[in-house]
Amino acid sequence: MPVLWVLPLLAAWAVLALLFPVVFTATVTVATAAALGFAYLQAWRTLTPTSAKGPSPVPAPELAYRHYLLEQVWRDWWAVARTAVPWTWRTGRAAMTRMTRTLLGGLWGFFLLPLWLALYLGVAAAVLPASLLGVLLTVCYGLVVAAGLAGWLACVGVLWLIERAFMAYGRILQTCPHPFCYAKIALPVYECPGCGARHRRLAPGTAGAFRHVCRCGTRLPTTIPLGRYRLTAYCPHCHGRLPERIGRVRVEPLPFVGGPAAGKTTFMFLAIRALHARARAARGRLAFVERLHAQAYASAMREFERGGRLAKTGPELPLATMVDVELPGRRHRILYLFDPAGEHFTGATEVESLRYLDHGEALLFVVDPFALPTVRRALTEEELAVVERAAPSSEEDPADTLQRVLNELRTRPDRGRQRRVAVVVTKTDLLRETMIGRSLTREQDAGDETGRSSGAAVRRWLEEVGLGNAIRALDQLAGEVRCFGSGLDTDPAEVADLLGWVTGLPVDGPTEPAPAEEVPGTAPLRDPWPVRGREDGRVPAAYQAGRWSVFAGLVALGVAALAVGVGRGVHALPWL
Repeated sequence: MPVLWVLPLLAAWAVLALLFPVVFTATVTVATAAALGFAYLQAWRTLTPTSAKGPSPVPAPELAYRHYLLEQVWRDWWAVARTAVPWTWRTGRAAMTRMTRTLLGGLWGFFLLPLWLALYLGVAAAVLPASLLGVLLTVCYGLVVAAGLAGWLACVGVLWLIERAFMAYGRILQTCPHPFCYAKIALPVYECPGCGARHRRLAPGTAGAFRHVCRCGTRLPTTIPLGRYRLTAYCPHCHGRLPERIGRVRVEPLPFVGGPAAGKTTFMFLAIRALHARARAARGRLAFVERLHAQAYASAMREFERGGRLAKTGPELPLATMVDVELPGRRHRILYLFDPAGEHFTGATEVESLRYLDHGEALLFVVDPFALPTVRRALTEEELAVVERAAPSSEEDPADTLQRVLNELRTRPDRGRQRRVAVVVTKTDLLRETMIGRSLTREQDAGDETGRSSGAAVRRWLEEVGLGNAIRALDQLAGEVRCFGSGLDTDPAEVADLLGWVTGLPVDGPTEPAPAEEVPGTAPLRDPWPVRGREDGRVPAAYQAGRWSVFAGLVALGVAALAVGVGRGVHALPWL
């Protein structure tokens, strides 16, 4: 009887021995494919959901989501690995235990021992190719991430260069108009229109190249050419609100320098009125940034119509009167008109507080002719009485005022260099009624007849009345200096030309008087940024695109690796 068992046993072993390579190879292939298939299944479950919750949750950021390839991509990889590896190990052990119990659990186990050995060794041997494939896929995963990061870095660099070129070409200057700050700004703080969160680093960087995604899901542009100027901006130093279109349009600070009662405020409103009329004639527009400035302008216009005087400027440091001017042909400026009380120019300490002098390229020096000692000595008692009834006069010598400002400007790294300086002699309508002022009128009339500039006549008159040294000091400071005479009856076209010149804003063309009731508005000068993005509980679109890209890359690499593995396995069969 034992002999009868031995013969069938040997026959079964002989047959199974012949099938051993086939079974072993098939087992290795199937086990490896099962491990790889489960890894891909887990990758599908992890990378395809649009919900922020799932196998690899996307935590809500404090302010903005970081770029997917910098952080979340590795959380996703770990979510796949920490599930696929234990499952493969548990499944392999369970399969080996089940095969042992099934194939060797009875008498037939003596006959199926070669089959069990082929299956058992095949499952055990599958650890090696499965591990190699896992390492290979991890390396490929890293290569896909590295390629994506390289593309992201290239986009960041290109966008940075484009914005720098845009800022340099437009000579874009960003400064703060608020008192006790007046700082130059490299990058404002931008407010999310969706939730109001303020982003201090809204630029191409770790949170994204083209867009940052706010914690509320709103996508925010990272550069001015992409639309960042459409967001509400704030000063990063004092947190004061900045004008619309900051960063897209050059800010031109224009300090009005002059002693108390020199007529700075009056000339500023006359200049705004003239520039408004010129903008209307050119089919452009002029608008105040702050409503309170529009109200002050309207009140000043009504006061001029009644023939009254403007109220004295308060002693506090000024908020710049911000005027946004847009003319055809991409001639745009945001004018910061700084009109402090004249008392701020009466001492060196007071001048130091005017920090907006640190970064301007233009200056408007307002001269009260009746504050010049030579002019006051030349006035008769009757003339002096007429002047004092019409308008208060400054007791500060304009030469002293200018000297204090020049001393402060020279502390700048560029020694206070200015592109343009306008010297404005105010109250010329009153000056003409005096004997010493008639010489200025004769000079201007002579200039008009010979075609010479009236500014040259004003300059000669200033030199005659003792301000020659101050004008020559300005010649050394500025690239160009122009003198101008202004009164309530001055032609608005001439005022518009002067303001356009000193601010670098070409305003050539006719000037149409604006209706008395028309006041420059404060309507938005740019379309606000729309609130677009995914609702709460869903990952940002950039995250979803990144996950799909990574999964597609892994599928392509996995299919290629499996095809190579199957091909080699088939070629390893004994009959091939």
